[in-house]
Amino acid sequence: MGMDCVQQVVRSSGRVPDHCQLKFVNFEIHKNHIAHETVGLSTHQLVVRRGWAFQLTLIFHQPIDWSAYNFELEVQLGDLTERFPVHFSSQCLTSLRWSARVLPESLLSHSVSVHVRSPVVSAVASYHLLLHIQSQYHIFNYELGTFVLLCNPWYKDDPVFMPLEVQLQEYIQSDYGLVYVGTHQSVRQQPWAFGQYEPGVLEACLQLLQVSPQHQSDRQIDYLRRADPVYLCRVLCAMVNCNDDQGVLAGKWQGSYADGVCPTDWTGSAEILHQWLSSNYSPVRYGQCWVFACVLCTVLRVLGIPSRVVTVFNAAHDTNTNLIIEEYYSSKGQKFNLSKDSIWNFHVWVECWMRREDLGADFNGWQVVDPTPQEKSTGIYCCGPCPVSAIQRRCLHCPFDASFILASVDADVIRLIVRDGLVVGRSVDTEWVGQLIYTKSIGSDKPESLTHAYKTRIEKTYQKGPRPRCMQSSPVLSSLEMSSLGTYSSTASFGRISAPSGIVPRLEVSLDVERSPYMGDAICLCVTISNHSRHTRFLTEHLNAQLKHYNSCPHENFWKNSHQLEIQPGQVMTLHHSIPASQYKSLMAHDNIVNAAVVIKDMKTKERVMAAQEFNISSHEINIEVEGGDSIQMKKNYIVHVFYTNQFSTVLSGAVLCVEGYGLLKNKHKTRLTLLQPGESIQTTVSIMASSLGTKLLQGTFSHSDSPGVVSRSFRKISVHN
Repeated sequence: MGMDCVQQVVRSSGRVPDHCQLKFVNFEIHKNHIAHETVGLSTHQLVVRRGWAFQLTLIFHQPIDWSAYNFELEVQLGDLTERFPVHFSSQCLTSLRWSARVLPESLLSHSVSVHVRSPVVSAVASYHLLLHIQSQYHIFNYELGTFVLLCNPWYKDDPVFMPLEVQLQEYIQSDYGLVYVGTHQSVRQQPWAFGQYEPGVLEACLQLLQVSPQHQSDRQIDYLRRADPVYLCRVLCAMVNCNDDQGVLAGKWQGSYADGVCPTDWTGSAEILHQWLSSNYSPVRYGQCWVFACVLCTVLRVLGIPSRVVTVFNAAHDTNTNLIIEEYYSSKGQKFNLSKDSIWNFHVWVECWMRREDLGADFNGWQVVDPTPQEKSTGIYCCGPCPVSAIQRRCLHCPFDASFILASVDADVIRLIVRDGLVVGRSVDTEWVGQLIYTKSIGSDKPESLTHAYKTRIEKTYQKGPRPRCMQSSPVLSSLEMSSLGTYSSTASFGRISAPSGIVPRLEVSLDVERSPYMGDAICLCVTISNHSRHTRFLTEHLNAQLKHYNSCPHENFWKNSHQLEIQPGQVMTLHHSIPASQYKSLMAHDNIVNAAVVIKDMKTKERVMAAQEFNISSHEINIEVEGGDSIQMKKNYIVHVFYTNQFSTVLSGAVLCVEGYGLLKNKHKTRLTLLQPGESIQTTVSIMASSLGTKLLQGTFSHSDSPGVVSRSFRKISVHN
């Protein structure tokens, strides 16, 4: 018997006669892991799921008279303990309490197989198991070892039960996922290795619970509450960020990342969890929303709670919970950073699956859990779990954090054109926020739209409290905001439009990107103006383009254009504009987004209307090719060819091609070229070897000295087998 499945017992007390000395306990790890769907989570420790029976074999030094002794098992969890008899019977075990039995056919002279069943409502934790052998006059005690107990989504009585096997394969067992980033008009997918089968990941996930503030303040209460997946999710959500505790990740959204890792460089959870565990719980630098979400998804899958990563495009951060986001633009289309509220081009959170026995059957199913530290929930930086069905039904007071999550996917956007401290144009967009909500499809790399699960197309109503009014009398801008723009009047009222009375606005404008541009291409914009009035109009068109990150307001504009035009009554006019690559080449990095806006002004009535769009500029791909294909054998060397071709029409100086892959390469591999001519390629060859099973990712990045950051980023999914 190998030591991976057999543990030598330790006698805890009393002198034991030879005929009942226990020699070994066999935890039957291989057999139990197959039966409990935990294969790969640990090679040296028994990992089982609650509500199901597991088997262990007791092996004695000498033949034993089974009828002369009573056998009892004891499970210990901190100071909590439960002792229960081992029945020599074929009677079925109960899932309501700890129970054990020995089937008559498993009785041998020196050994016996014991089936142990945990209650379905049991704490997720590492347990100690003890054996007590009682004769008429003596009790002999043994410490058998430890085992890990997880949630059981395969078992119908567990609150995390998920009915379909294909769902369980995707949301529990799969160690590979996709994160959708970019903008709703140009969605990009980024792979992620969840890494739940990497050595040490299970230990890190369990340790998260042990170092949580809840456990440190009252261990007994914490253990008792760990049977509840709602409680588990809230504790783990808070522990993935380090804002209140010894959590895993420190967040950073701007500035230098030199003292850590840039969030875009992470490709998997295992490296992050290993670093946190090995550093004695020091926060890992740095994470942003998709990193927080993917690490939480790993932890939940490891502990047995089905989970998936979800991206909300145009996600609102509503600081005052009025479900309204205000955006300010100049009369020439430049966007100002004035509002405390914001809209991220994308935001990533987690959905986990459970029955909400605290709320009722209407709120069972997928729940939002968001570990990115944005706002506090009951005093700590966590968010959820909140039923997705509660968001769709607009139940504002449903626990937890429904109003904040609802605003993220369905707030209204009020865009204000400001000139001299007055609002001279105003539009309300009820569709922009949460325009697209994506997750990875089951068994496929295609996205599945969840938008309908969060949002209904019917008129917005609210189940708790009235809809807040958006037209109230208040200053357009605070004194601080006005000082940042210049000298403005403080007497203007919210929503005031500077236009003569009696003139009904009958002017519309839309802005579209004609085709998704690639780096080095011109950006082609299409402006459509509709004159619904009976009068000829003389207009001024102002166009503006600014760069921004996904989670911030735009920087200074890199291109602008203005000209005058005449439009006839009832006419629809289409205008085409081109922004040459030379205008953005030295400013643009791989993850940048363009904010383009157009403001149309009627020269006579002073009426103004506007439209805006935000979009990515796509990068040309880095080619990554593995000799022999993408399925490799563990502990064997494989050759990988990586190259990038300059698609720009100009020479790129200081070209750098970087290759890295956690679990495949020990260090980053960099290749440099002083000048990269148009059409020329920079290339490298690396040797990879995997030390563990599962899904790995190779990442290639390209940068050059004329760009502020990475210009292109590509990935290759590698499957490792025995």
